Amino acid sequence: MKSQDTPFVGGPLDGRVLPVLLGPTGHPPKTYRVPVPDPAGGPPTVLVYRRVEAGRGSTLRLHPGWRYEFDPEGDGGRRPRLRWPNPRRKPGATPGGAAEASDE
Repeated sequence: MKSQDTPFVGGPLDGRVLPVLLGPTGHPPKTYRVPVPDPAGGPPTVLVYRRVEAGRGSTLRLHPGWRYEFDPEGDGGRRPRLRWPNPRRKPGATPGGAAEASDE
């Protein structure tokens, strides 16, 4: 796999440049999570960094690359996933959810 030297801004990794593995599209992941062990033996603290553009491109419109900025809130940042494929409908169910009228 390919990796790219990516700078980190803010937080404990400020100023460091670390190699980050690239995905199948050639981009690093949108979030980078760094687990930091607790010295007291408790659960590890997870530092979250978000991927942002490194700057503006030149006149040739080449992408300048990426950098990671520290997210102090460190929320998961994950959007709810769509349920795909949609759950199968029960036989005889109507799209509107109303029961079919029976013959009188």
